[in-house]
Amino acid sequence: MKLLKKFIEKDKSGWVTLLPEQDEDLWHCYNLISPGDQVRAGAIRRVVNTSSTGSTDSQRVRLTLTIEVEKTFFSPSATSTTESTPGTSSSSSSQPPQNAQLQLSGRVTSENPHVKLGAFHTLDLESMRDFKLGKGADGWDSISLQRVEEASAEGAGAEVAAVLVGDGNAAICLLTNHMTVVKQRIDAQIPRKRKGMSSAHEKATEKFHEQLSAAFVKHILPLSTKLRVILFAGPSFARDGFVKSLLDTAQHNGDKSILTLRPKFLKVNTGSANVHALNEALKSPEVANQLKDTKFAREGMMLDKFNKMLVTDEHRAWYGPDHVQKAIDRGAVGTLLISDSLFRSQNVAERKRFVRMVEDVRELGGTEVLIFSAMHESGHKLDLLSGIAALLTYPLDIEVVELEEETEKAELEAQQAAQ
Repeated sequence: MKLLKKFIEKDKSGWVTLLPEQDEDLWHCYNLISPGDQVRAGAIRRVVNTSSTGSTDSQRVRLTLTIEVEKTFFSPSATSTTESTPGTSSSSSSQPPQNAQLQLSGRVTSENPHVKLGAFHTLDLESMRDFKLGKGADGWDSISLQRVEEASAEGAGAEVAAVLVGDGNAAICLLTNHMTVVKQRIDAQIPRKRKGMSSAHEKATEKFHEQLSAAFVKHILPLSTKLRVILFAGPSFARDGFVKSLLDTAQHNGDKSILTLRPKFLKVNTGSANVHALNEALKSPEVANQLKDTKFAREGMMLDKFNKMLVTDEHRAWYGPDHVQKAIDRGAVGTLLISDSLFRSQNVAERKRFVRMVEDVRELGGTEVLIFSAMHESGHKLDLLSGIAALLTYPLDIEVVELEEETEKAELEAQQAAQ
């Protein structure tokens, strides 16, 4: 995403002009825009004109509107025939992919010859169309500014491509720091290898490999210079069969664009070719070692560490807003894990609460704050744990902490009563 202009006042009010360039950028915008914000963007409105004779004529007019946002709706790239998995966006192999969409609804706040002031309107934000986002006092908090900085950083985008291959089913995915996008799914009927039917099995497998190779060329090859790893995951017999077919065909055709990518190829065993198997693949030592400095890999590793600590050392693994707040108040939080879904709360006070928690951890010397994306599997899992968790620098017993607080409260009330 491109940051075209930025003007932020000392009271944290101000505006930015942004140009989304891809689906992930619209996800960033969805996380940035809150109820009460002012958004100015292009729109198309049907205008009805009435002549002096009473006849009417309608036409579509392109105009620029400013609205005060009341509701936001984000739809990841998908097709109507494909079921989306939690934490992912997807598109089927039978239909062209539908781009992500971000819709904003609210009242018009600036005069326009075609739209009355105060009229309700919906704006559709799209890739390659800039818009202006304004926030009131305290609107541009540290989380919002961090989001803008990350989204507009040079080189932001997909770093890992994944090809999940099963026996007749496959998926091609791109992994960015904030999203897992399923670019294409392929499902093929491959008859079992039986006596007298081996040729039917081989022909169906060959056709399946051709389809998957075409998808590889379409979705992965154009990004190959930016990708750090091209991951092939799935049961070994299916996965290795496709990789061999891909390279053999490239060798036969003298296709250097694929052959030169071999150093980026990484094969990992997973139990299935389902998109959820990506989480399993990313945990493998060979993948984790190559991607250890990426945001999503770090998040997955720390969530695993937290889950293990819940079992082995529960006094250093706390979750839930109230419990984590108690740990923060005692300066005990080393690593804070928080989902970006909490910052999309329609309740302004609740959003401010979570922003303050992040800022407090940083100010009190916490080792790390990880803001998980709900569009990754790890973020989805953190949401199931209330969306916030913490690894403590020293053990604390929650029952002891709550008892201490009750005692302090009782003593304070007694002192106030005595006065």
